[in-house]
Amino acid sequence: MAQTRNPSRKARQKPSAIPFFQPALFERPIHPRSAISSNDFSVAEVRRILMAADALEREDPLRRAKRLAKRRVALLFYESSTRTRTSFELAAKALGADTTLVSSLSSSIEKGESLKDTGITLKALGAECIILRSPYSGAPYLLARATGLPVLNAGDGMAEHPSQALLDLRTILQHLGVRAAAVSETCLRGVTVTICGDILHSRVARSNELLLPRLGAKVILCGPPQLLPETAAGMMPGIAIERDFDAALEQSQIVMMLRIQAERLAGLQIDLDDYRSRYQASAERIAAHAPTAVILHPGPIIRGMEMVSEVADGPQSAIAQQVHNGVPIRMALVARALSGEKKGGRR
Repeated sequence: MAQTRNPSRKARQKPSAIPFFQPALFERPIHPRSAISSNDFSVAEVRRILMAADALEREDPLRRAKRLAKRRVALLFYESSTRTRTSFELAAKALGADTTLVSSLSSSIEKGESLKDTGITLKALGAECIILRSPYSGAPYLLARATGLPVLNAGDGMAEHPSQALLDLRTILQHLGVRAAAVSETCLRGVTVTICGDILHSRVARSNELLLPRLGAKVILCGPPQLLPETAAGMMPGIAIERDFDAALEQSQIVMMLRIQAERLAGLQIDLDDYRSRYQASAERIAAHAPTAVILHPGPIIRGMEMVSEVADGPQSAIAQQVHNGVPIRMALVARALSGEKKGGRR
């Protein structure tokens, strides 16, 4: 009787076919017109986005509504949002796009569906662009690779919020009298922007830190050590840490206040009375140390904590203008994401 020969070890290990699942085989490259990080934009691209925002804001609404008529945009929001969600939705609709909102409380996300599967489902249903807000840093990259669609980051965890940085920049330029067409590596030279508050957990601060110094601005970060580690100063050239808020104010033409993000403070001990006394934008402090500075805040404002109502509603405040700038900036980003593409993703 013939003996059955044992296959060699090498033969046993040689695959006879492609394994059923290899993640790398199914990952797609990130769409070139995604907007996930402030670093996605060159200075020239920032200039083009700002110029597009100006043009779209001035354009006749009926003509503008034909730009993306019947294109499909999905808003996928795993976190609550007022300003960002509403302005993205209004922006897409102003361009003529159809929008659908998917939230974690009214979809299969509540049943445990993964971000990847939700993205694949939205693409299969005809979405051509996804606007994502997620509590998890890096989620937009996962979604972009899973779907191949342009993904616009509406805030991911403690990472970034690039559209907010762009609208903050537009607000700053408007107050300085700098035209969008003049945006360059030196257009903010001599301008100091102080960002004060919970820097550690702020995606808004992160995106502004990556954007403003590339245009020549000096950025001062201000806050207590628990909310502002020393390592933040090494993020990019042009960034400095100043623990004395009054000293920072005296150097600044622009002051951006941030709220303490109570939902992200697990394990940190913050004396709120001490915080208010040292870092609150009170009317007396602003009048004494920054009487001509422009006051910004990405919202939501916790009045009586990082800022008092007299400052939030005062003549130096550009907070309402920031909110207004959200729609034209996000129109420019949505139009950019879907430019050059026909339905179905074919050029």
